[in-house]
Amino acid sequence: MTLYERWAEVLVEYSTGVRPGDEVFIQGGVAAEALLRAIYREVIRAGGKPTLLPEFNDWLGDLLELADDDQIAYISPVDSFARQGADVLIRVSAETNGRLPSNVSAERAAQFRASRRALGQAMVERAASGDLRWSLTMFPTDAYAQDADMATREFAAMLTRMCFLDKADPVAEWKRLHDRQQQLIDWLTPRREIHITGPDTDLRMAIEGRTWNNSDGKRNFPSGEIFTGPVEDSVEGHVRFTFPVVTGGREVSDVRIRFAGGKVVEASAGKNEDVLIAALDTDEGARYLGEIAFGTNFGLDRFTKKILLDEKIGGTVHMALGNGYPDTGSRNKSAIHWDLICDIRQGGRVTVDDEDFLVDGRYLLWEDQP
Repeated sequence: MTLYERWAEVLVEYSTGVRPGDEVFIQGGVAAEALLRAIYREVIRAGGKPTLLPEFNDWLGDLLELADDDQIAYISPVDSFARQGADVLIRVSAETNGRLPSNVSAERAAQFRASRRALGQAMVERAASGDLRWSLTMFPTDAYAQDADMATREFAAMLTRMCFLDKADPVAEWKRLHDRQQQLIDWLTPRREIHITGPDTDLRMAIEGRTWNNSDGKRNFPSGEIFTGPVEDSVEGHVRFTFPVVTGGREVSDVRIRFAGGKVVEASAGKNEDVLIAALDTDEGARYLGEIAFGTNFGLDRFTKKILLDEKIGGTVHMALGNGYPDTGSRNKSAIHWDLICDIRQGGRVTVDDEDFLVDGRYLLWEDQP
């Protein structure tokens, strides 16, 4: 069995659990043809009814550069089916250049996101109810490797480790991580308040009554995080997000935010601050947190500029501005869900109801942490 065949088998059988008769939408960049083809074949073997939509490179840049407002707002029937009609959605990120044309404004990208708010909300609600099973994975393109300052083969090897595809039984490894993460969730569930401190960071938020989600290689692949939605009006204090983030084709770095009454009241960035402000101005929900999460995947030991990977780095904290997941109890709604990472592995601490939970990147409940 090739790597791509094994990858596809885990995505179809474990991550999304494709059953006979399921309508399965497969979407991804043409650079990932080998993996897309393997997924397509595996869906057929599982008895599913596949629809495959390859995406050419830089399609979003063309749209934002050339389209008028009506064209940007247009939702194709194919996109509607993928998120509102299919039983299963499998997406493969495979960008060969993750940047937008330089003449595309931050406001233009925010307009595109806003036009898809209802579609995105329908997707998370269907996922919360069990009507949609979805998974997002990443193909090791040259562009991703270059952003991470790695050779492509080195990046691919790291991604393989993060997905446990180098193990004899990847599914058994994901189930093992599930059990370890559940230990953290069981400890957190009855508690009320999280307090995060670190370099330029002192932030509090309430989690009482919210549900923690065990992300164990299903919706994200790779995965390795636990997350919930904080009480919307409870977030107080300031935070500095350590790592740059690429959103809407622009890299935003040194993000600093202050919250009061749950809402962003001050925000700055060392690079592309206009992108940050445009995102915050997308809608009312964009200035509130929809997610607080802890990374648990120690197969990644460096920053890559790919949020699907970086938010899983073991011992880090990340938060998402905007839309929350209904199955966590979050009531925040927005066209954006923008993850930002706070690295507290050196000189940071998370206390929960005044008890230490995470100190300098180590979970105190785990005796055998890598």
